[in-house]
Amino acid sequence: MPSPDEQILRTWEANVRPWTQAVRAGAIASRVAVTNEAVLGAVRALQPRRVLDLGCGEGWMCHTLSTEGVHCVGVDAIAGLIEAARSGHPASGTPATYAAVPYAAVAAGALAERHAGAFDVIVCNFALFGAESVEALVAALPALLTRDGHFVVQTLHPVAANAGAPYADGWRDGSWAGFSSDFRDPAPWYFRTIGSWVALLHRCGFQLRALQEPVHPLTGAPASLLLVAAPRP
Repeated sequence: MPSPDEQILRTWEANVRPWTQAVRAGAIASRVAVTNEAVLGAVRALQPRRVLDLGCGEGWMCHTLSTEGVHCVGVDAIAGLIEAARSGHPASGTPATYAAVPYAAVAAGALAERHAGAFDVIVCNFALFGAESVEALVAALPALLTRDGHFVVQTLHPVAANAGAPYADGWRDGSWAGFSSDFRDPAPWYFRTIGSWVALLHRCGFQLRALQEPVHPLTGAPASLLLVAAPRP
């Protein structure tokens, strides 16, 4: 049996086309109503000149920020998503760089030689699904930030996503509920409590600067957990 991390990669490789179509058509209601603007607002508030979008997917965030004069580097493990990001980059935007780099390679220093101390903001938007692999990745990120840089994470809200299970870290079954029938083979994902997210950042050399819980305007429930951290001195 493939490991959970291998299953995650296989799922995203299999769903490049429907994911790209869904994002670009505005078919994911929570993103349109809440989470896109929540993460963009957190990044914009930091007034970055250079941003690393880690787990950039089809590139929507780099595309948006580039039209605002931000220099972006988009990195994703899935080559098909990187091709979609590159081909969809707006002609009117600041040029961006896109690269297919596995998280394990980033953790091993694949970006450090060229980009050490280069980014004002690193952002992971619904892109941290693993367990040990995520910890290794996050631990490598302080070296890529400027002295005053920040790490922005948006993820599923642990309380809203818990679905009645015990409130404890662990692997959960994936689901494409609410998505079109074009999506297939949902992957497992690693559930973390709010406290575990904060502890993960601390172990990896960060200190928490802000914690936000964007609320869906229709349901009144938290739509995501948004964390802003900076490297510890």
